[in-house]
Amino acid sequence: MRGITEHLIEEEALRLGFSACGFAKAESVGEDMACVLDRWTANGYHADMGYMERNRHLRLDPTQLLPGCRTLIVVALNYYPKQLLPRENYQIAYYAYGKDYHRVVKDKLYQLLAYIKTIVPDVDGRAFCDTAPLLERYWAVKAGLGFIGLNHQLIIPGKGSYFFLGVLAVDVALQADSHARSLSCGNCKRCLIACPTKALTAEGIDCRRCLSYLTIEHRGPIPDEMAQKLGRRIYGCDTCQQVCPHNRYAQPTEESTFEMSPEVAAMTPEDWHALTPEHYKVLFKHSAMERAGYEGLMRNVSLMDNGQQTTD
Repeated sequence: MRGITEHLIEEEALRLGFSACGFAKAESVGEDMACVLDRWTANGYHADMGYMERNRHLRLDPTQLLPGCRTLIVVALNYYPKQLLPRENYQIAYYAYGKDYHRVVKDKLYQLLAYIKTIVPDVDGRAFCDTAPLLERYWAVKAGLGFIGLNHQLIIPGKGSYFFLGVLAVDVALQADSHARSLSCGNCKRCLIACPTKALTAEGIDCRRCLSYLTIEHRGPIPDEMAQKLGRRIYGCDTCQQVCPHNRYAQPTEESTFEMSPEVAAMTPEDWHALTPEHYKVLFKHSAMERAGYEGLMRNVSLMDNGQQTTD
């Protein structure tokens, strides 16, 4: 059962705009999870993301990320857009509509840490949001936020999966939340059926086939077999979340920094093809879309011309 300190921290997290907050004991993830991670990389599912093989000891033991780490405070920040791009436009993954989430989530986590210092003065902490070798979804389950679906996304019951996850590691012991959840996808396999490239496997996402990886992380040409499945996607893919029944509960985010700028929203296919490096820098400054770089984005845009894509 949570104590007063945990309740106060959760209240402050919600006040800061997070949709969920939970607590997990900082410890090694254990042999089972280590085997899952090792099989995923052994299968080559991480594609060219060599960094996924590095720092294995840190991925498996978050206590090494902060001296004296005892608790992981896990939060979720909603990014579901208030307004979606029209279907006839080139498509961008919802998470990249607005400002770079890494900065937004970490800023809020450090605000949360500042609050915690007012009630636990000697606490030290470190914030993470896709910025360290940390298994955020694993710890979100441990902290009682939700469960991992067949699409390998964290699903928060009654809220869906359109959430950024953040972790605040602290060097004080807080009461861990129960993570004994029996929830699962049941007999639903909509995401497995809908995935354009069949990238979802029982052991994780095969990034070599994932349109999100191929349009964002991958450097070099996109294989023809995969390029033909792009539809109108030029950055990322939301299909496995769009078809998920749990996302019928998704509510538009109240975080204004995640709103798409009017300039990007107004981009026509002609505008995308005419995009210059200078205009790119203006449009996507402090945006998650910087990840692909100008060359990567324009590679994706150029594939919209080949007339071979499916319309899914």
